[in-house]
Amino acid sequence: MKRDEHRLRLALLAWAGSGLALGLLLRWLAPEAAPIVLTLATLPVLAVLLRDIVQGLLHGNAGLDLLAALSMAGALALGEELAGAVVALMFAGGSFLEEFARERARREMTALLARQPRRATRHGPSGLEEVPVEALQPSDRVLVRQGEVVPVDGRALGPAVLDTSALTGESIPVTLTMGDPVLSGSTNAGEAFDLEAEREAAASTLAGIIRLVEQAQASRAPMARLADRWALGFLAVTLAIAAAAYLASDDPRRALAVLVVATPCPLILAVPVALIAGLSRAARAGVLVKSGAALEMLARVRVLLLDKTGTLTEGRVRLLEARPASSLDPRELLRLAASLDQASAHPVAAGLVEAARKAGLPLATPEAVREEAGAGIAGRVEGRAVALGGPGFVASHGWAGMEAVSDHPPGSLRVCVAVDGAPAGLLVLADPLRGDAEAMLAAARAAGIRRVVLLSGDRAAVAEAVGARLGVDAVLAERSPAEKVAAVLREKPGGPVLMLGDGVNDAPALAAADIGVAMGARGAAASAEAADAVVLVDRIDRLAEAMRIARRARGIALQSVAVGIGLSVLGMLAAAAGYLTPVQGALLQEAIDVAVILNALRALRI
Repeated sequence: MKRDEHRLRLALLAWAGSGLALGLLLRWLAPEAAPIVLTLATLPVLAVLLRDIVQGLLHGNAGLDLLAALSMAGALALGEELAGAVVALMFAGGSFLEEFARERARREMTALLARQPRRATRHGPSGLEEVPVEALQPSDRVLVRQGEVVPVDGRALGPAVLDTSALTGESIPVTLTMGDPVLSGSTNAGEAFDLEAEREAAASTLAGIIRLVEQAQASRAPMARLADRWALGFLAVTLAIAAAAYLASDDPRRALAVLVVATPCPLILAVPVALIAGLSRAARAGVLVKSGAALEMLARVRVLLLDKTGTLTEGRVRLLEARPASSLDPRELLRLAASLDQASAHPVAAGLVEAARKAGLPLATPEAVREEAGAGIAGRVEGRAVALGGPGFVASHGWAGMEAVSDHPPGSLRVCVAVDGAPAGLLVLADPLRGDAEAMLAAARAAGIRRVVLLSGDRAAVAEAVGARLGVDAVLAERSPAEKVAAVLREKPGGPVLMLGDGVNDAPALAAADIGVAMGARGAAASAEAADAVVLVDRIDRLAEAMRIARRARGIALQSVAVGIGLSVLGMLAAAAGYLTPVQGALLQEAIDVAVILNALRALRI
């Protein structure tokens, strides 16, 4: 259907252009035939325009297309066939140019749709097998060849080099090691590697992005609706000036010239083009804004509320230090603890195992493992009795003392280790701040944020330590999901509120905020669904970039509207005073329209 409409617009442009050219030629060769040809060049465009007007009225939309119809019909009625043909050509050309501009602006977003792979190479019982992407299941081992797009989210089973530019706009390839997360939609820029799938294709990052892209493309921004309301006011002003020109001069051609100058109006062209360009540019920067409405709100936010875990922090514990209690080597302390923790699904265990593997330590298989949920784990590693966990748990396995090494950074976690019934040492872990957190907050304040609030469900001591380091304006800790919603509502009198979060517990607050932004790379699906925008990569500095893009796109839209309307009004006044003929008015207005569309496209270069 969309292709047929595109062909129709192209055919109308060709018809009106060839008819105008032939009509101008006949004005010299056969003057009596020229009006007929020029009328025939105008009528198909007028018919399609009247169809569009009727369809718009049936959907409750009325705008400045009516001026174009009045201009063409009036020109034919008054014997100004040349002016009518010029308006027809310029209207057909303007419609085609507007559609071209929209497609140009959407190109960066729609490129993702073509990237979705259809087949994947999976390790099967009898070797490699080609299967549909939909057949991949969690824990499947997938081969990603050089140049291929990663089909599902997972973890690298060896070193890999990925081009993530389609997701993030970052041109520098990312180097991954064993166990690092891999996002679908990335391109393998290095040697082939194996991937362990963690999600089905339908639940992977690329599939989610594609769904969000389709939502974003189907949306209509409030500014566009506001432009329609302004258009009705402009229509009234135009008709008033045209009526005044006729009454003052008793010349209907002056009224026609006024109508022609106002056809069509840059108001209805500049706003959607600039906002679609802004959506496209934000997507290139790694933030998928779901609608033009959200892009507008992103440009106006004044209060920023931030979750802590997984948003300001990395969302997974990392080893800060291994502190042996005796002559035991720190690496050996970590190796024994990580070997035992291979049998645990606790997040702290995952952090220890990851640290040991990155250090290249050979891990042994644990035996006789006994785990008490939330307390600790004990077992045997290479014949040695190993226990690790909190002081109370490890005390029953030989732990005593360690006061001399019990100091640790605020917000960190101590894991006590006992080996063969004797204290072996401490492992200090923490969920570290993201490296780009401070830069993001500084950029957000520069982009217009007046108040920053850390809103966390974590312990007060931990949240306040993070808040002090980042210099936020307020810290609200130990908040439940309902209390987070209440905090969002309390901040709204200070201006539009943006909530940034990643977990299921953040979803209600994201929905309550004026604009909710979810960390989509590793965040919960519920938060991404509730949010108005999704950060596609595991970097929060992209949020400040998206805010800057949104403000600039909105500014360009308003600038185009102001300049375009101003020039149109000046042209109408000149036409009303008799300084512009209908043909000259048509040429002037279309030059204005082209200028504002090109200006709106500057949003792509932000």
